[in-house]
Amino acid sequence: MPEAARRNPDWEWDETVLACDLVFQNDWQPLPPEDQRVVELSRILRRMSLHPLEARLSSFRNEDGVARKTHNLASAAPNWGKWRSNGSERDHEVMDQFQAAPDVMHRIAQDLLEDALNDSPENAPKFQENDGSILEGRYLWRFHAERERNPGLRRKKIRSVLYRGDPLACEACGFDFEQIYGDRGRGYIECHHVQPLHETGERRTKISDLALLCSNCHRMIHRKPPWPTPDELRDIIKPRLSDGSSELPETFVSRYCKVPAGGTVAQMQSVNCQ
Repeated sequence: MPEAARRNPDWEWDETVLACDLVFQNDWQPLPPEDQRVVELSRILRRMSLHPLEARLSSFRNEDGVARKTHNLASAAPNWGKWRSNGSERDHEVMDQFQAAPDVMHRIAQDLLEDALNDSPENAPKFQENDGSILEGRYLWRFHAERERNPGLRRKKIRSVLYRGDPLACEACGFDFEQIYGDRGRGYIECHHVQPLHETGERRTKISDLALLCSNCHRMIHRKPPWPTPDELRDIIKPRLSDGSSELPETFVSRYCKVPAGGTVAQMQSVNCQ
């Protein structure tokens, strides 16, 4: 297909956060194409591997495009008093996140930037139709996963749970790998810092600072800010487990509800789950 008939890939969350960080640092104002910060971000975005090379036009994330994105983001701010551009839903989502927690989002942007500087467009996957959202937030997820993957801490947390005689189950949904997968799942669970390290910085971690989560709940917590705690995620899960007729996970019932194992959601909602 000729380039004139194509368009550049949509901006991913990672890229939008980096552009919004420029707006934040510029007192919530957009930046022109000739601004050196825009020129530098354009260079960085082009070296990131979020988008296949085959999907990029010659104008991919050039200075004009980056400057236009900063205007879209700035005009998505609630106190913007000038004409508003037609920004995307993601522009409004990321601006809302920055308005709610600018310092946290700035630290996230710094980590994304560090990853991007070590990236290369040659690392991009081969282009496939309909693969647009697969890489959503992958830099952010990798950042969290690397910080949380301390095998010593994980082992200590697991030992403390087993010592109490509790099941090795997800603290949000109650999923037990051994219960579902048998011997293959025995002893497996993921470990999560309840208060994210990007908020606190490097610190000495206690067992009580950690939570054990299944892979799904762990990923849902890290999907996008603001990150819920395991308790908050459990509050999201409870009314959505089923339509009221399916059985609850046995470990969820035994840990959080005063109903027998195999109880239904309706039974759970009729008592006080912790």
